[in-house]
Amino acid sequence: MSELVVLVDDVSILPDIEKAISMLRGVVSVSLKRTKKSGLEKAIEEVKAGKLYEADSVDDLMKQLNS
Repeated sequence: MSELVVLVDDVSILPDIEKAISMLRGVVSVSLKRTKKSGLEKAIEEVKAGKLYEADSVDDLMKQLNS
C-alpha cells in the first residue's frame, strides 16, 4: 500500500476532494486530517487582511487596543 498526502488551504472543498478520491479505482480509504496553523501563519493572514495597528508609542497602542 502507498499513501498520498494532499494539502488544501480552502477547507470548504474538502468534502468534494474526499468524494472524488474515494471514487478512484484502487483507493481503499480516505481520511481527513486538519492541521493547526502556527502563530506565524495566523499573523501573516492578519497582515494580509489589513489587521494592523499604528501607534506613536506604547501608551498610544494600549489606548487603541482598549477602545
